[in-house]
Amino acid sequence: MPLDPQFAAMRAERMARGATPLYEMTLAQARAADLADIRAAGGDAEPVFEVTDGTFPGRRGVLPVRVYRPSADRPLGTLVYFFGGGWTLGGIDTSDGVCRALANAAGCLVVTPGYRLAPEHPFPAAVDDCLAAVEWVARNAEALGADPDRIAVGGDSAGGNLAAVVAQEGKDVGPRLAAQVLVYPNTCYRSGTDSLRDNDDRWLFNHHSVDWYWRNYLPDPGAGRDPRVSPLLAPDLSRLPPALVITAEYDPLRDEGERYAERMRAAGVPVELTRYDGMAHGFFTMSGVLPDARRAVAQAAEYLRKMPALQGTRADDA
Repeated sequence: MPLDPQFAAMRAERMARGATPLYEMTLAQARAADLADIRAAGGDAEPVFEVTDGTFPGRRGVLPVRVYRPSADRPLGTLVYFFGGGWTLGGIDTSDGVCRALANAAGCLVVTPGYRLAPEHPFPAAVDDCLAAVEWVARNAEALGADPDRIAVGGDSAGGNLAAVVAQEGKDVGPRLAAQVLVYPNTCYRSGTDSLRDNDDRWLFNHHSVDWYWRNYLPDPGAGRDPRVSPLLAPDLSRLPPALVITAEYDPLRDEGERYAERMRAAGVPVELTRYDGMAHGFFTMSGVLPDARRAVAQAAEYLRKMPALQGTRADDA
């Protein structure tokens, strides 16, 4: 279907003012512009029962973390949410609106770690930090008011990539996870898919954007074959936690996200896959201007709320 009219209007506005793509800016400019754009499209932040900023021990030092608590109830299921931004942009504030909405609607704790960014800290820094964050939540579950047996991971874009990688790593080491929510995730370096080739619109997230992020993230191109970079390349996707995968029609990452969902399903993982037609990459954080963004966030929250694992019963023990 055609690009959503409201998304098309945002694209037209960017074109009319000659907006510079993030990948043509300096790093500092791109980080500031990315946060400004997300705040502009995110709408008013929802009030949450309690929001606490703190720190957690990463693999190479102390890092920031934010905890969203929807109620005084304890213990609660917990979503560890990794923000997007191509491993290069973003931070805790980038996902603030989404995390508030998910905490309220899902009735779970949402924990957002501030993992280290590339190119200052290339792969595997972000993976190491995200794994450390999940381990920290599990170790400190009682103090956080979290149930250590009901921890899910999620994220959008590069955050979805990190969530997928953490879920794979957690099969054999670290906390066993209850669920994963992957929103238009990167799953394969140089995927060569139709959607990657076809999406070259200067005024939308495109294959040039994808290339720029990969160049920042990878210490060398050969690292792209590592399943901790490209989770689609993992030889075995069995025994992963149940997954919700959300993709967007006008997104260079669409096909690789859907392929990952299909491979998980073929390996016996319960998977729900939803493509939002008419949407482009980034829509999940645009609840202030896009009804489909609100629907997608509500879908993710409902998925977390209804998951047996997040209601006190492990899906694989039921």
